[in-house]
Amino acid sequence: MSTAPASRPSRIAAVVVTFNRQPLLQRLLARLAELDAVSEVIVVDNASTDGTSAWLTTTAASPDSRVVALTLETNRGGAGGFEVGTRTAVERGADLVWLMDDDGVPDPDCLDRLLERSGDLDFWGPAVLAEQDPSRLCFPIRLPGGTRVVHAMADVERAAAQGNGLIEGVVIPFNGVLVTRDLVMRIGVPRGELFIWGDDVEYLWRAQRAGARIATVVSAHFQHPATDDLGTPMMFGRTTYNHTASQLKHYCMARNNTVNLRTYRGWPFVLLFWLKTMWFYLFTRPQPARIAMSARAAVAGLRGDFTGHTRYLT
Repeated sequence: MSTAPASRPSRIAAVVVTFNRQPLLQRLLARLAELDAVSEVIVVDNASTDGTSAWLTTTAASPDSRVVALTLETNRGGAGGFEVGTRTAVERGADLVWLMDDDGVPDPDCLDRLLERSGDLDFWGPAVLAEQDPSRLCFPIRLPGGTRVVHAMADVERAAAQGNGLIEGVVIPFNGVLVTRDLVMRIGVPRGELFIWGDDVEYLWRAQRAGARIATVVSAHFQHPATDDLGTPMMFGRTTYNHTASQLKHYCMARNNTVNLRTYRGWPFVLLFWLKTMWFYLFTRPQPARIAMSARAAVAGLRGDFTGHTRYLT
């Protein structure tokens, strides 16, 4: 069991979003059950079809369970799940909301290390490590003050040594991040209509615009399976592109990234994103049809239509 320092917030709610990954969810909930500091675990089930709902109902009914089970009528994606879960956590009185997907798992001391920074930060999280190779980050990050994108934990640790153990201004949302109640009240909950891919970035950029204190606590570790081809090199290795074989993920990425860049960074960044998209699918991995799909997704998002991804749901 973890031990709680006196400065710890009185109520911490973990919010877990799940969809058809019951074994991974069970692994995660077993870890969270070990942490005395967690007041409750709000699990938002995106209408799973693998028996998750029934299992959660039974689990939540146990007399000593801290699980609160919420089963949605339809699959609303990670964004919709975190929207519902974050709102529920705050309504139930959480001082801190600990956000995570069902396929990751925090190290036993992850929360303790994060809580050492409580009071100094508004939106902060752990280093997210590739479960298959914990010496590397699951999601590459760009270190502050430059253009360098790093994958190796050794590089992150060297940078953090110069910043009191923190990488300031950088966090991987929805992978073991803590958000204060005050920040949620200031900026609202995640934007559920985005469904997946880009909802985390939107929430981070919204927090940045509000002046939130943001950082990665490098000594806190969260394990996550490394998947897809995130950070695929392109333009002769000068940059990367978040390619995925999934039609659903790509549609949402093209739509949401276009909308997010326009809202928070401006049209020049939108044009740069589209230059990369066209280059990638013309030269790096030729798939001209992906360019047409990307264009349809972007136009729909700019028009305020966030329903097009449903055609790719199975």
